[in-house]
Amino acid sequence: MAAIASFLGRRLFKAVFILFAIVVINFLLVRAAPGDPATVMAGEAGAADEQFVQQLREQFGLDRPLHEQLGIYLADVATGDLGYSYRQQRPVWDLIAERLPATLILTGAAFVLALAAGIGLGTLAAQNVGRWSDSAITVLALVSYATPIFWVGLMLILLFSVQLGWLPAFGYETIGAGYTGWERVTDIAAHMVLPVLTLGLFYMAVYARLTRASILEVRDMDFVKTARAKGLGETRIVLKHVLRNAILPVITFAGIQAGHLVGGSILIETVFAWPGIGRLAFDAVLQRDYQVLLGIFFVTSVLVIVFNILTDLVYSLVDPRIEVA
Repeated sequence: MAAIASFLGRRLFKAVFILFAIVVINFLLVRAAPGDPATVMAGEAGAADEQFVQQLREQFGLDRPLHEQLGIYLADVATGDLGYSYRQQRPVWDLIAERLPATLILTGAAFVLALAAGIGLGTLAAQNVGRWSDSAITVLALVSYATPIFWVGLMLILLFSVQLGWLPAFGYETIGAGYTGWERVTDIAAHMVLPVLTLGLFYMAVYARLTRASILEVRDMDFVKTARAKGLGETRIVLKHVLRNAILPVITFAGIQAGHLVGGSILIETVFAWPGIGRLAFDAVLQRDYQVLLGIFFVTSVLVIVFNILTDLVYSLVDPRIEVA
C-alpha cells in the first residue's frame, strides 16, 4: 500500500504540470482559430453592427490582450471555474456535467464490448491458427478496422432501424415517453445498442489482432512447454499461463485508447444524435464557443491522465512481478 500511495503521489504531482501545459496549449490553439465569437453572437441576435459587437467583446473580455485573457483563464481553472458559455448562457461546468454521463455510458459500454470480444476472438484465432475460424476472425477484424466508422453506423441504422425496425436509430431515450424505473433503463439500453456496436467494432478489431499476435509469441515459450509437460489441461494453460503473459500489450493499448474513446466519440454522437460531450464539442466549434471547447478539452485531458494511472495499477494486478514506479 505504501508503494501504491507513493506512486499515486508522484503521478499526481506530474499530472499538475501536464495539465498546466495542456491548458495553455489548448487556449492558444483555440484562440488562433479563425472566427470571432462576438460576431457569431451578434449575428444570432440579429444585430451585427460594430457597436454591438464591441459591447459583446467587452462583456466577455475578448477585447483584452491575449496574455491577459490567458492569465484570467488560468486563474479561473486553478479555482475550479471553467468559465461561462457565450452561446448557452450557462456555466461550462453545468453543461459538461449534464452531458458527460451520457458519453461515459456510451464509451464505457463500447470499451467493455471491444475488450471482451477482442480478447476472446484473438484467443480463439490464436488457438486455431491456419484453420477456417482463424481466417474468419482475421477477415472480420480487417474489415472492421478498415471500414469508416460513420459508414458502419449509417448501415446499421438502415438495417436494424429502417428495414427491420428492431432498434431506435437516434437519441438517448424516447422523447416524451415518460418512462421510469426499469422501463427507462431498457429504453436507454435499446438506444445504446447501435452506437455501442458501431464504436466497439473498430476497437474490437485492434484488440483481436493484438491478442492473437501476443499469444502466438508467448505460447511456445519454455514455461508453457513446462506446463504442458506437467499434464495441465489446455484451457488452464491458455488462461493461467499464456493469456496472462500475453495480455500486457493489450492492456497498454487499451489504457491509451480508454481516454481517447471519451474525446473521440464526436463522430458517433453526431451520427446517432447522442447527447454527450462529443456532440457538445461539435456544436461549440460551429458556434465559436471557446469556453465550452476549452472546458471539454480540460475534462478529457483529466480523464486520459486518470486512465493512464489506472493502467499502470492494472499492470501490477495482472503480473505481480511488475512494480508501480
